[in-house]
Amino acid sequence: MEWLNNPFRLIRVVGTFFRTGAVEQLLKITKVSKSLKFFILSVGKLFIIFGIKGPYKKSSIVRALIALGPAYIKFGQLLSTRPDIVGTNLANELKVLQDSLDPFPTEEAKKIVNEELGKPVEEIFSSFSDSVAAASIAQVHKATVKETNELVAVKILRPKVEKVFLKDLAALLFLAKFIEFFVPSFRRLKPIEVINHFQRLVREELDLRMEIAAAAEFAENTKSDRNFYVPKVMWSLSGKRVITTEWVEGMAVGDIERIKKSGVDIESFAKRIIKTFLTQALRDGFFHGDMHQGNLKCRSDGTLIVMDFGIMGRIDEYTRRTYAEILIGFLRRDYLRVAEVHFEAGYVPDNQNVQEFSQALRSVGEPIFGMEASDISMAKLLARLLEVTEQFGMETRTELLLLQRTMVVVEGVSRSLDPNMNMWETARPVVEKYIAEALGPKAILKDILKIVQVARKLGPQLPKLLEDLVRQNKYEDKN
Repeated sequence: MEWLNNPFRLIRVVGTFFRTGAVEQLLKITKVSKSLKFFILSVGKLFIIFGIKGPYKKSSIVRALIALGPAYIKFGQLLSTRPDIVGTNLANELKVLQDSLDPFPTEEAKKIVNEELGKPVEEIFSSFSDSVAAASIAQVHKATVKETNELVAVKILRPKVEKVFLKDLAALLFLAKFIEFFVPSFRRLKPIEVINHFQRLVREELDLRMEIAAAAEFAENTKSDRNFYVPKVMWSLSGKRVITTEWVEGMAVGDIERIKKSGVDIESFAKRIIKTFLTQALRDGFFHGDMHQGNLKCRSDGTLIVMDFGIMGRIDEYTRRTYAEILIGFLRRDYLRVAEVHFEAGYVPDNQNVQEFSQALRSVGEPIFGMEASDISMAKLLARLLEVTEQFGMETRTELLLLQRTMVVVEGVSRSLDPNMNMWETARPVVEKYIAEALGPKAILKDILKIVQVARKLGPQLPKLLEDLVRQNKYEDKN
């Protein structure tokens, strides 16, 4: 009877938004007409009984998201980085969702450590603090390793969070299926595939062994990156529900005034966040997928410290080259080349006209270049690009969803530090460097060597493969 739970959970979502007053707050932000507002609030009374009150000390929308649980808190975290979408006031309210949620009891945390590491906390650590940061899925404790006297951060999953999160995702999957069935125009966006993709990411985030492995790989990839630091991991003090890493000191990226007072060049630091993300995504095909303020710190020398590796993204080399060519095409205002790349990659159906698609892309890019630096928004660009691709029958590329979402989040964080930053000019040198390396003579030689290596591996099998091909062609000719 699990299927009955899903529509009920969605009804509970609606009821919670009405009961907490979140709907009224949203209606003010969206500035709907009085008649529509009256209708929505009148209908909403039918759902209030199903809603959850939430913590009263929080604002309406924050109350609703906390009451609904981890999946919805994650959504709120994303919105907290987008003041250009939800407004500065709401974005500031939502920042509490990044690392300032109510923690679960320390004794419960110690019990989980004991179960996971096989020893009582007192035998492992000489000190073990109460929670210093609490997020939607886990919380962090500051501790001292008894054997080495090292300061460490101990991250512990919330009790029963796996079960709750997966139930919420099941409800969202139900909604996606409902939308695909009743709203055919939304099928190209692949809502079911999108939710399934998000579910896979969440499952990995709920297994902290995957997180510590990702942290170790990320540290290896970025060890030569200037002004960038990943805390070292401690495998012996980690498991499925507990991970331990080096404790790192730094200023919260959301504390802008403190960063300015420390003497850090705020404009350079804001650019560093954008450039770092793009460099790692294009160079390594492996990037941090949750770069909100709560996961970032700044040292007094301007070094960017990144934490929490529960959500990481991967893109293959071909997709990286395609994405880079699209970006550089926009940067150079070469809309025909951008259109051609979409067709070459199979993103746009062959029955569409490349010239017409190029014209449509021009309508996306040109207004951006006419804007003041402070008005240029990657979020707005992606929204307009979505409209155009819908017109030309382009399907959602799930492999790019996390990359695009993270790009929007990173932009929001950078903008909060420097509202006047020019996104295009900041991204240009990174993309151009990658293009030169990925499509230049060295890259061509590298590709040829790969082909040769594959041919060598297939060498003994080639006669049989050719023979099978000939037989297949003869069979097709006869029929």
